[in-house]
Amino acid sequence: MTAVSFNKLELIQIADAVAREKSIEKALVIDAMEDALARAARSRYGHETNIKAEINPQTGETRLWRLLEVVETVENDSAEITLDEARHRNPEAEIGDFMSDPLPPIDFGRVAAMAAKQVITQKVREAERDRQYEDFKDRVGEVINGIIKRVEYGHVIVDLGRAEGIVRRDQQLPRENYRNGDRVRAYIMDVRREARGPQIFLSRAHPQFMAKLFEQEVPEVYDGVIEIRAVARDPGSRAKIGVMSNDSSIDPVGACVGMRGSRVQAVVNELGGEKIDIVPWSPDDATFVVNALAPAEVTKVVLDEELERIEVVVPDEQLSLAIGRRGQNVRLASQLSGYEIDIMTEEEESAKRQEEFRVRSEAFMQGLDVDDMMAGLLVSEGFASIEEIAMVELEELNEIDGLDEETAEELQARARDFIEEENKKLDEKRKELGVEDAVLELDGLDLKMIVKLGESDVKTVEDVAGCATDDLIGWTERVDGERKHFDGILEGYGVSAEEAEDLIMRARVKAGWITEEDLAAMRAEAEAEEEEGEEQEEAAAADAVV
Repeated sequence: MTAVSFNKLELIQIADAVAREKSIEKALVIDAMEDALARAARSRYGHETNIKAEINPQTGETRLWRLLEVVETVENDSAEITLDEARHRNPEAEIGDFMSDPLPPIDFGRVAAMAAKQVITQKVREAERDRQYEDFKDRVGEVINGIIKRVEYGHVIVDLGRAEGIVRRDQQLPRENYRNGDRVRAYIMDVRREARGPQIFLSRAHPQFMAKLFEQEVPEVYDGVIEIRAVARDPGSRAKIGVMSNDSSIDPVGACVGMRGSRVQAVVNELGGEKIDIVPWSPDDATFVVNALAPAEVTKVVLDEELERIEVVVPDEQLSLAIGRRGQNVRLASQLSGYEIDIMTEEEESAKRQEEFRVRSEAFMQGLDVDDMMAGLLVSEGFASIEEIAMVELEELNEIDGLDEETAEELQARARDFIEEENKKLDEKRKELGVEDAVLELDGLDLKMIVKLGESDVKTVEDVAGCATDDLIGWTERVDGERKHFDGILEGYGVSAEEAEDLIMRARVKAGWITEEDLAAMRAEAEAEEEEGEEQEEAAAADAVV
């Protein structure tokens, strides 16, 4: 009797020890043991028998029952019982209920004990994995400390205490050596539930790792007084961060640098000597790009928001500094600002402007039959095309020095004659391409655009209706870490995303795909969403001020 009591007590002690070691609930270990007992009992009484085991968590007392389901027709005597028989035992029994018969305790053989051990091990492992996933799934974006456990095929396995994380090769800093037992700090990049258990992916190369390090080193960042608005990194080599202050009395750059550079140096040391440029963030994109290109000086910028491109002009002696070694400086500035940056010297920019001046002057000389002096005058006044001269108010032409009223009228008449002749040629080209007349009726398209559509095999209203906005105006995406622009059919015709979308929707109405009522409803819904977004932004801004 004493031996039996000891075994029962030992069972509970084992459950306690396993629960503490694996950091899981004791109840989960007890459940695993009950499942193991039930499986072992089924090997004794028959696998088709439905057996339930119960372990008293205080005393360790084990009990077994055979469960019989109440059914209309019995097909398995070991697991089912008829309703009449069940009501002999319990008058309130119904179909689908279970009746239980107590079973005597059993002695486990070696095979049954081994099977029970495997069941318990598997159940405990699953519970441990679930616990690890629950512990870390909401911690993505945090910085965590761990100890390097081992290095496998270049990947670093980190002991996080109650779980393991992995720093893959592409998320490590170049030239950084990892040895077993070393303490390491990393950014929790992702947590995934996989068949082999939860995978915790860590990174030391992620841009947000640097942002979190500054948050730890700079109290103003932690308190939200200073915001890190953008981060771009060339891991292990150089980085740029854009910072702004919500308090006009605090210099964001100075606060991040710290007294004698103490704060930024702490981050640099953690990142193995990675050089960090701290850039003042600006809501004006052009200003921010100029700041991001520091230490290079910029003399002029030309911004194209539609294509997310910006031309930057620097003095000739500043070109190599602006580009940086192997293009590093301009690449990081591009990542930081989100704009594709084209850098040219003042000499190159001057040559480009001269070429533009020459091309436009020649177009005016040929199209309007004027001399080079008159063509140059028109270009200098800002006219870029003959269409602009044809459409401009006559008074504006009269105001140009050197042009009298008669000359202005003659220029405009020649411009309109030229456009009329060009349109005839374009319409003939349109017919040759097989573009149907109905496409001419779509607002927002001129003959040049229609010919361009025809050359791209867009020849009917249905073809236009089937286009996507990107098909017409182009799109930009990252390819191998660099922003790359892909031209659309109407690239260079000044068509905005809103105009392209409106054109496509009107084509769908004309093609009968949708009705005017559908279009009006969609526009109303889009306006409502836009208003809601603006209200949310205003509310967020108000909260930030508070």
